[in-house]
Amino acid sequence: MRLRGVLTAGFALLLSLAGGAVLAPNAGAATLADPVTTLEANPAPSDGATTLATNFQLPFPCGQAWAGNSSGSSAHQSWEIDFNRGGTANADLGDTVVAAAAGTVVISAHQGSLNGYGNLVKIDHGGGWSTYYAHLNSRSVSEGASVSQGQQIGTVGNTSRPGNGISPHLHYEVRQGTSYPANVQKAVFNGSTFGYPSQTVTSANCGGGSTNPHTPQEVCGSGYAVIDSATLGSAGTVYLLYNTANGNNCVTTIKLTSLGTATATSAYLEVQGQSRITDSGNFGYYAGPVRAAAPGKCVKWGGKAGASAYDSLFEHCG
Repeated sequence: MRLRGVLTAGFALLLSLAGGAVLAPNAGAATLADPVTTLEANPAPSDGATTLATNFQLPFPCGQAWAGNSSGSSAHQSWEIDFNRGGTANADLGDTVVAAAAGTVVISAHQGSLNGYGNLVKIDHGGGWSTYYAHLNSRSVSEGASVSQGQQIGTVGNTSRPGNGISPHLHYEVRQGTSYPANVQKAVFNGSTFGYPSQTVTSANCGGGSTNPHTPQEVCGSGYAVIDSATLGSAGTVYLLYNTANGNNCVTTIKLTSLGTATATSAYLEVQGQSRITDSGNFGYYAGPVRAAAPGKCVKWGGKAGASAYDSLFEHCG
C-alpha cells in the first residue's frame, strides 16, 4: 500500500457576509426544544470543551473550504459560528449542508416568528451533545429520522423571523446540556478546535462512518481549488482542481470506504490533443495527484473507486 504525504492546503476564502444581522435567537425567545434564558450581558463562555464525545466534522461536503466567523453577529452569545464561502451575498444560497456527526433529528421545522433561527435542524448525538443548523433554505430530513455523518440535511439559506433580512449563510452550534448559552461549546472539526474568532476550514466530512484524513486540496497541493467533482457510488469521489497561480489542473480520487486498506483506485487527466496521464493501483486512501497545464484547451478527467467509475467529456475549456 502506498503511503501518501499531506500537503498544506492553500485555500483562501471570504469571511461571513452576514455583517451585523441577527443570526441567532434573540435573548428571551425560546426554541421549540430549548428554553432560552434572558441575559443582561453576554457571559464569558466556558473553555472546558476542546474535544467532543463524537467525532464531529465540518457540516459541508468533503473537500469544500468554508470561512467561519464567530464574531460577525451581535446576536451571538457564545461559540456559535456563521459559515460562508462565496464572494457575493447570495453565492452560498442552496449549497449542501450535511450532518457533522451521526445522530437522531429532534427538530426539523421553520420556527417562524418564534426566534431568529428560521429553518432549523437539530441533531441529538447522544451523551448530551447536539448540533444546530439554522437559517436553512430547505430541510431534507424529518424529526425522528436517524442520520449518518455526512448525510445531507438541508441547504444554506437566509430564513429567519419575519422582517429580519440576512444574507445566506449557515449558523452552526454545538451544545451539551440544556442551560443556554452556557451549553454552547467550542466547535471541533476533525479533531481540531475551531480557530476562534475566525478560520477557513476544509471539510473532511467524507461519509462512510469513518473519515479519510486527506482532502483534494491537500493531495494536489497549495493553491489548488476544487472546480468540479463526481461521486463514485459510495466508494469515493473524484475531484478536478485548478491552480490559478500556475494554470495547472489536478485530479484526485478520494476514497470513502475501505480506508487504510489497499483497494483498486484510479485518477486520470487528459488534455485535448495530448496523452492521458493516469495514476492507477491499489491504494489505501486516494489515487493521484495527476497534474497538467491546458492553456486554451479542454480537459477530460475521471477516476474509479470500487465498482464505480466516472469519465467526463472534454470540458472546462480555456
